[in-house]
Amino acid sequence: MGEQVKFLPRAQLLTLEELELVGRIFVELGVTKIRLTGGEPLVRTNVLQLFQKLGQLTGLKELLLTTNGVLLDKLAKPLVEAGVKRVNISLDSLRPERFAAITRNGKLSEVLRGIEAALDAGFQGIKLNTVILKHRNHDEIIDLVDFAVARGIEISFIEEMPIGNIGDHDRAEVYYSSDEIRRDIEQAFTLLPSARNTGGPARYFQIVGTSSFVGFISPHSHNFCDTCNRVRLTTEGRLLLCLGQENSIDLRRVIRAHPGETEPLKHAITQAMLMKPKGHDFDLTQESQVLRYMNITGG
Repeated sequence: MGEQVKFLPRAQLLTLEELELVGRIFVELGVTKIRLTGGEPLVRTNVLQLFQKLGQLTGLKELLLTTNGVLLDKLAKPLVEAGVKRVNISLDSLRPERFAAITRNGKLSEVLRGIEAALDAGFQGIKLNTVILKHRNHDEIIDLVDFAVARGIEISFIEEMPIGNIGDHDRAEVYYSSDEIRRDIEQAFTLLPSARNTGGPARYFQIVGTSSFVGFISPHSHNFCDTCNRVRLTTEGRLLLCLGQENSIDLRRVIRAHPGETEPLKHAITQAMLMKPKGHDFDLTQESQVLRYMNITGG
């Protein structure tokens, strides 16, 4: 079993008002796209209010969400009304027992209902995010693509990010590259390279004869650092300049040291951008040097 995941005390978390403030300042500084991700952002009490406030920001072109899909059954339509244009839904297996094992007792039926609710709600785009590991779910690649194609949605396959200590598998032994995934998909589908660009790290291919695209996010096999312009704000207010590095700035301290002021926050963010590293240095043969878990990383 892996190390038990620990949750942060509430006092360490940015409030919804503080999150909205940081979002507003970033937009004032020229950012045009904000994505709320996690962990699971929709479990936050009154989080819909944050989406509504961010959705009203002048200059913001895209408000996006990454979710496990469990709460979309209730929140999909209100999220669209708040201004969320696209949603990514994590889905690593279509087999209930395997899904429960991967997600630590998650219910596949709840996620499937969430996907259907998202389809009904009218998002401009819906994409599945799937992390593939050898001997865990690599035998479901075609089934997952079939699932996406049948619903006219996208799917992205992601090489596992070496973040946080793990105890249930050896990363090098279970690594399944984007090239291997593409090879498997091409046994059943024809993929056409696409110039499509959503501003993220994925390389996209059109699935010929369908309206769907498949994306590959490849931090190991096809490093995307040269095109990365993303930073991430954690739930506790740390501005991460690269997911694969520990470089960060404590924005919570700045906000709380200067209540009611925005210039110190703007200055801190502007200075942080000058420190953004040129890339990560993932090595499957080495212990992870990034010790935080993604549920704590948030964003």
